[in-house]
Amino acid sequence: MTAPVDPAALRAMLERVTSGSAYLRDKLDAAGVRPADIAEPEDLAKLPFTTKAEIRETPVLDYAAVPAERVVRVHASTGTTGRRTICAYTARDVEDWTEMVARCLRYAGVTPHDRVQVAVGYGMWAAGTGFQSGIERLGAMVVPTGPGNTETQLDLLRELDGTVLWATSSFAVLLAELVARRDLRSELSLRVALTGSERWGEATRTRIESLLGVRTFDLYGLTELWGGGVGVECERHDGIHVWTDHFHVEVIDPDTLEPVPAGTPGELVVTTPYKEATPLIRYRTRDLTHLYAEPCPCGSPYPRIGRIRGRSDDQIKVRGVIFLPMQVDTVLADLEGVGPEFQAHVDRDAAGRDSLTVRVEADDRSVAGELERRLRDKVGLRIGVEVVEPGSLPRSERKTQRVFDHRVL
Repeated sequence: MTAPVDPAALRAMLERVTSGSAYLRDKLDAAGVRPADIAEPEDLAKLPFTTKAEIRETPVLDYAAVPAERVVRVHASTGTTGRRTICAYTARDVEDWTEMVARCLRYAGVTPHDRVQVAVGYGMWAAGTGFQSGIERLGAMVVPTGPGNTETQLDLLRELDGTVLWATSSFAVLLAELVARRDLRSELSLRVALTGSERWGEATRTRIESLLGVRTFDLYGLTELWGGGVGVECERHDGIHVWTDHFHVEVIDPDTLEPVPAGTPGELVVTTPYKEATPLIRYRTRDLTHLYAEPCPCGSPYPRIGRIRGRSDDQIKVRGVIFLPMQVDTVLADLEGVGPEFQAHVDRDAAGRDSLTVRVEADDRSVAGELERRLRDKVGLRIGVEVVEPGSLPRSERKTQRVFDHRVL
């Protein structure tokens, strides 16, 4: 399925990239597409896809559609899935990003009276700096702690009466558990937690909200798409509103590359009609989601995608069955007495037989049998369960690795 497309905006974008980027001009020439060929919404399908590998392997200023003199900033991805992806920004790009982040804050109910502690990375990572600009645009107070330093985080939350925490879900869980162990909740003024940068599910949401007494809001974003702030949940928590005044979104079958109907999971593909320095043409995000067919009852004019289920390059095959980490999170959310943290380990024995074991945290080890049954029903695969002590699985200040494939493939 494809969200509404403005052919005029796409033509204008293609005119800019063909005149400004030799790399993109050659890419479109190789696909046999000219700007004038985009006359109807359906013509979007004529455009070639762009992949992360292309952006990684092409020097950022060679890919850029503006002269280097117009680039005012660069940011890079964390490199979680490989080499860092570097993207350039013009002054207009920075301004647009600032406005998108401010919009995310408004949707999450943040106001100029709030005090927002930004516990995500600054520097090259496209997170802290962009978030801070949006908070300042809104008029709220910024407390730019960055990640880590849990003692400092807690001290500043108490001293400055922080009302909003902005962190990865992994770090939010780490802080929430520390608050619970020290019985500090009554000393905090937190009411909202903004989380993103990694896939997280309802079990993690419940954990953060119950321990901190906050409402959580899931944000979506990638460095290639400016950074965090591409979209956010509204107060209904039913999908993520995407700012389609800056993006065209599609959901495709990652195998056939054909559009899928609304409600059907697939891979999110994004085009950026107005991004100047590092424009994207049908960028394959690898993120798995779906498009909603109906407008949100909240009244927002912006369409919704489902919360990210995982990545098409994260899914692994075990004994012929596709496994996604989100499947574990879904099961954990429905089972009392089990924490949201988990690890999935894939092994292969000497006879070539694959096995999958999930490690979870629980006080009562007898939940293993019930969890094995539910995972088998959910995934369609026999999965071993190892129950460990609460708090024993590693917590991360950034993104948490959950799948470990020990096979030699």
